[in-house]
Amino acid sequence: MERITIAALREMKRQARKIVAVVAWDAQMAAIAERAGVDMVSVGDSVGTNLWGRSEEAPVTIGEMLIVCKAVRRGVKRALLSCDVPSGSVEDAKRLVEEGGAEMVKVLASADRVRALVKAGIEVFAEFHGQRPVAELVSEAKALEAAGAAMLDFRHSGPEAGAAVANAVSIPVIGGLGGGPWLDGRVRMAHAAIGYAANWIDSGADTYANVAKTALQAFTELAADVRAGRQIRGQRG
Repeated sequence: MERITIAALREMKRQARKIVAVVAWDAQMAAIAERAGVDMVSVGDSVGTNLWGRSEEAPVTIGEMLIVCKAVRRGVKRALLSCDVPSGSVEDAKRLVEEGGAEMVKVLASADRVRALVKAGIEVFAEFHGQRPVAELVSEAKALEAAGAAMLDFRHSGPEAGAAVANAVSIPVIGGLGGGPWLDGRVRMAHAAIGYAANWIDSGADTYANVAKTALQAFTELAADVRAGRQIRGQRG
C-alpha cells in the first residue's frame, strides 16, 4: 500500500486529477474514509464546536489537538495526514508532527508564518480566504507558495478567483467552504458529508447519507427491545 505524499498530490495537480480530502476527528471515521480511497485526511480545530458542542469562544488547546491527531493517525495508513495548529506557533506545529504523527500542518495564511514553519522543517497547508479582488488573491497565493507552502486551503474562492489562483501556482489548491470544481480538489468535513449530527435528523439538505436519522432509528429500536425484555441485536458473548 503506497502512501500518499505531498509530491504525489502535486503530481495529481499536474495531471489535473482532483484531490479528495476529508476532515475527521477519530480513528474509525478516518479508517472508513481511507478505505473509500480519499487522498488526504485533515484534523480540523473545529472539533471543539462541531463534535464537542463548544461555543466559538472556547477554542481547542494544543493538548486536545494532539489527542485528536493521534487518534486519527491510528486510523490512517495510506492517506496524507494534516493537522490544524490553532496557535500557528512553530513549537505547537512541531509537537503535532513529532508526537501526533501529522505529515503536514494547517495554519491561517501569513507568508512570514509559513516561512518560519518551513525553516523548522515542517510542511505547511496554508489557509486563506477569498471575497477580495482576484489580483490580490493571486498575489497572496504566489507569496505563500514562494514562502514554502506545500498546499493552499482557499476558503470562499468562487469560480473566478478560485480558477485564477489554482492556475497561478504549482502547488495544489483545495477548498472546503465556498469551494468548487474550479479548484484542484475539495475538502469536506466527514460528519457533514454523511449527515452525522443531531441537526441532520430533520434536515432536508442533500448529503451523501443521513447517519443521524439512521442512528435515531437504531436507538429507538434498541430502547424498545430492552423495555420489552427482548435480547438486543449484535451482542457478542
